[in-house]
Amino acid sequence: MNTLPSLWTESADGQLGIWMSALAGIAAALAVALAMTVYFRLGYRTWRDVVRHGLAVLAALALLAFAAYDMRHAALAYLGLNPSKPAVEFEIRMPRETLAAVTADTQIELHTDRNQTLALVNGVSDLTDGRALLRGAVALNHRTADRMLVVNLPGKGTFEFRLRLPAEPHRTEQFGPWHLADRIASPLAGAVAPQDDYTIRYRVL
Repeated sequence: MNTLPSLWTESADGQLGIWMSALAGIAAALAVALAMTVYFRLGYRTWRDVVRHGLAVLAALALLAFAAYDMRHAALAYLGLNPSKPAVEFEIRMPRETLAAVTADTQIELHTDRNQTLALVNGVSDLTDGRALLRGAVALNHRTADRMLVVNLPGKGTFEFRLRLPAEPHRTEQFGPWHLADRIASPLAGAVAPQDDYTIRYRVL
């Protein structure tokens, strides 16, 4: 699949954000310089002038600080180093014998229409109903509503779970409801348990 157009678009969007932030920073710097020039060129100043001009300078400095922060935020996002990007913490219930196949070769990936990202597996624990719980987390690096979590267990099959989230999800304290697997592919006919044995729930961090 050709990814050059999407990569070019992503790069162009990032550069545009940096240039817009840079222009905002220049405008803020000019505002500060203008306010300071007007203030110091006044020959006669009453206490009201001092208060009024002082507030103007503070407002200009606040604008400059915000522009600097915005430019840094845009630059880090363009470089893929933005720590404020959300992540999804998930829990997947499967039959205990299926999750017994979790090894170093097990891969959990988040597939979107823009990229693929490896998830971090946090552990497996047994449940009282004969199933086990697989916990993990994955970063949401792009704004898109097309997200599929793919769990590949060697010898057991591939399990796909669609994340029902908007392109820009809000952070949530509690896990959402359980959802059934959207697709199960088994290497052996009849080797996969019924679909309702495979469920996922998640929250946005």
